[in-house]
Amino acid sequence: MIVTSSDLSIMVRRCLLTFKPFRIFVLGIGFFSVCFLMTSLGGQFSAKRPGDSPFTMRAEVLGGQESRGVLRKISDMLEVIMKRMDVLSKLGNTTDTHRLDELTSVLDRIQPVGLLERIQAIAQNMSDMAVRVEQILQRSIASKRGRDGTLGQCEIPKDHRYPDCPSKMDWMRARWTSDPCYAFYGVDGSECSFLIYLSEVEWFCPPLAWRNQTATPTLKPPPKRQAVFQSDIGNLLEQVGAGKESLNFMKRRIRRLAAQWASAARRLDDKLRNHWREQKRILVHVGFLTEESGDVFSPKVLKGGPLGEMVQWADILTALYVLGHNLKISVSLKELHGFLGVPPGRGSCPLTGPLPFDLIYTDYHGLQQMKQHMGLSLKKHKCHIRVIDTFGTEPAYNHEEYATLHGYRTNWGYWNLHGQQYMTMFPHTPDNSFMGFVAEELNDTVRLNIQRNKVNNMAVVYGKEASMWKGKEKFLAILHHYMEIHGTVYYETQRPPEVPAFVKNHGLLSQQELQQLLRKAKLFVGFGFPYEGPAPLEAIANGCIFLQPKFNPPHSSLNHEFFRGKPTSREVSSQHPYAEQYIGRPHVITVDFNNSEEFDAAIRDVMRSNVEPFLPYEYTCEGMLERVHAYIQNQDFCSPEAPFSLVNSSRMWLGSPPSPFILLPNSSILTWASNATSYTSWPPLSALQLLASLEGQSCVKACQSAGLICEPALYRFINIKEAFNALDFQCEGVESEMNHLFPAFSAEHAECGLQLDPLLFSCAGSSAKYQRLCPCRDYRIGQVALCRDCL
Repeated sequence: MIVTSSDLSIMVRRCLLTFKPFRIFVLGIGFFSVCFLMTSLGGQFSAKRPGDSPFTMRAEVLGGQESRGVLRKISDMLEVIMKRMDVLSKLGNTTDTHRLDELTSVLDRIQPVGLLERIQAIAQNMSDMAVRVEQILQRSIASKRGRDGTLGQCEIPKDHRYPDCPSKMDWMRARWTSDPCYAFYGVDGSECSFLIYLSEVEWFCPPLAWRNQTATPTLKPPPKRQAVFQSDIGNLLEQVGAGKESLNFMKRRIRRLAAQWASAARRLDDKLRNHWREQKRILVHVGFLTEESGDVFSPKVLKGGPLGEMVQWADILTALYVLGHNLKISVSLKELHGFLGVPPGRGSCPLTGPLPFDLIYTDYHGLQQMKQHMGLSLKKHKCHIRVIDTFGTEPAYNHEEYATLHGYRTNWGYWNLHGQQYMTMFPHTPDNSFMGFVAEELNDTVRLNIQRNKVNNMAVVYGKEASMWKGKEKFLAILHHYMEIHGTVYYETQRPPEVPAFVKNHGLLSQQELQQLLRKAKLFVGFGFPYEGPAPLEAIANGCIFLQPKFNPPHSSLNHEFFRGKPTSREVSSQHPYAEQYIGRPHVITVDFNNSEEFDAAIRDVMRSNVEPFLPYEYTCEGMLERVHAYIQNQDFCSPEAPFSLVNSSRMWLGSPPSPFILLPNSSILTWASNATSYTSWPPLSALQLLASLEGQSCVKACQSAGLICEPALYRFINIKEAFNALDFQCEGVESEMNHLFPAFSAEHAECGLQLDPLLFSCAGSSAKYQRLCPCRDYRIGQVALCRDCL
C-alpha cells in the first residue's frame, strides 16, 4: 500500500493530538496549577466541622479570592483546549499542521515568576493556547464547510419575529467559550452551530428549514393522574434524608405529628366527597439549608437558634406528601441539578429538557440558585415557582422596573413574579398567598387535664437567646412580684448573666419538653422579638395566655433595622400581629411594656382569667391541608389570563348589562351582578365586593374595616372606568399608568387612574392623594385564605 505525503501528514497530526502522553501533559498542567496554587497560598487542609471534607481549603493570605478566580480561568481554558483537540484530531485539513508547532511553543513559554504573577502567567498562556487552537479550528471548519457546500445554509435569517437573532449571533461568536454548557449542546465555534443552538436550545432565532428532519419532536405532557391521600410517612422520611441537625429536627417533627396528619386527611377526604384531585409533580428545594447558601441554621438547632423556618418547611413537606402528590426533595445544588436537568457548566444555558415538575417550592436562597443555574429556563418556567417568604413581598418591590424607578428596590424582591406566588407564614399580606404551618391539636382528655393542672402563678418567657433578656429588668421585676418566672435560655456551662437570678432557667428544651412546660404555665410572655414566630400559637394551643408588647410607633422598614431591606412596607403593631388581630382577648393581651401601670394591670387581669386551649382552624393539620389543596388545584400563573374581552382600549365596559356592578342590599358595597357576563376566575366572581378606600388608606385596611379580605386576583375585574362610575366618582379624565396604587381616584384633579401592568395590582400601599378601588371578598370562618365558595 502506497502512502502519500498528504496522508502521512494527516496521520502524524492525528497521532500527535490523540497520543495519550500529550493529553496527559495538558491535563498535568491543570493538576500542577491546582497543587501550585494551594501550596503557594499556604492553604491549610483542615476539617472545620466533623462533617467537612478533609480537602476543604482555607486560604489565609491576601489575594485568595483573586487566586481562586485565576484558577477557575485556568480550568476553563484547559477544558476548551481539550474540546478543541478532540475536534482537531478529526479534521482532514493539512494546511494548518504547522500551527501545532506554535501550540507547543506556547506550552514551552509557561515560566511563572511571582506568586499571583505566576498563576496569572499560566492563565494567560492557557488563554493564548485556546485562541490559537480556536483559530486553527475556525479555518479548518470553514475550509471543510466550503468543500461541502453548506456555507449558504448558515447565514443569519432575516425574520422580524426574531429581532434579537443577529445580536445573539454576535454574542455567541465572542463568548461561546465562556461556559462549557455551549459545547455540551454541540456549539463548536461554527456559524451553523450558533444558529442551531439559538433556534433549537434557546429561542432567539427562527427554526432552520434544513434541520426539520432532525429537530427534537415536541414532547407530550405526561398523562394526568389522580392524587390519593397518603398516611404512611416512611417514604417521606427517607426523602428528607439525614446528615444535618436541621433535617433531623424536621424528621422528628414529621414523626410526632404523623397521626394528626393522617386523621386530618381522612376528614378532608370526607369533606371533599372523594372529589377528583390531580396529582402534581412537585420539587421542594430548601435553599437556605444548602451548603452553598451558608446553612447558618443547622449548627444552631441545638444552641437556641431560630426554628420557625424549619417548622414551616417540615409542615409544607408533610402537607404536600399527605395530599398524595409526586414529591422530590432537594437540599443541595447537586440534587437540584439532577432533578431539573441542569447541563454541565456555569448556568448560562437552558435545561436539557422540558421542566419535569408542575410546581417548585423554594425560598429566596433557592430562587437565587435557580437563577444562577437554570439560564433562560428560569424566565420560561418561573410561573411554576412558589416562594416561601416569611415576611411577605409586596408588588411594588417585586416589579423590577417599577422598584428601580421609584425607590422600592431591595436585596430581595424584584423577581417579577405574580404576587400570590410568594407564600407567607401568617396571613398578613393579602398580595401574597398564606401558606402557614401547624400546631399540635389536643384531644378532649388532654385539654381537660391541662385545665386541671394549670399553675396559676407560673409564667414562661419567650426568649431562648440570652441577648433577648437585656434591658428587660423593670417589667420582669413587676412580673416576679406576682408569678414564678421560667426561662428556656440556651447555655453551655455557666448560667447567662443576662437572666435574673429569680428566673428558673431550664436551658434549651426539646419540643416535647417545652410543650409539657407550657401545659403547666398560665402565662407566656413575649419580649418583642422574634417577630411572628410559631411559639405563641403553640403556647395558646396549650392553654397559655400570651402577653406581648405593643409597638408605638409600629415597626417597619422605615424605622427599624430588622425590617430594613425587606421587600415590604408593612407596619407591625406588635410582636405577633396575627395573634393580636385574629385571636385577641382573652387568649392574647397586647400592652405597652414601657407603661408600668398598664403592664401591672395586665398581669392582674391574667391572674383572674381562666382560658381553654385554643387553636385557629387554619393552623390545624386539616386547615393547612384544605388550604394547600385549594392552591394547588386552582392557582395557575402559567396560563395567561383570558383578556377582559368586553373592555376596550379605554378600559370601558362594553358588556351586558350596562354596568356589571350592583349595590348589596342596605350597603355601600358593590358586587358583580348575577346577570352580568360571567368569567372564569379563582376566587370566583361571586366573592367580589367592591368598595373605595378613604384617602390615605390601603385596600388591606379598607377591606378589613368592612370585615372582608382584599383579593388581588379580582383586581382585573374592577380596573375599568365603570367601576368608578358605580362608586359615584366623577372622572374628568382617565389615565392608565404603572402605579401600585391604581386603580384609584384623585379628588384634587378629578382624575381616575387605571392600572397599566397587572403585576402591580396591590392591596398594600396608600397615599393621601388617592382613594383606592378595592376588590374585597368574604372568607371562611377560621380560614382567611379561602372565600366561602373557594373549595
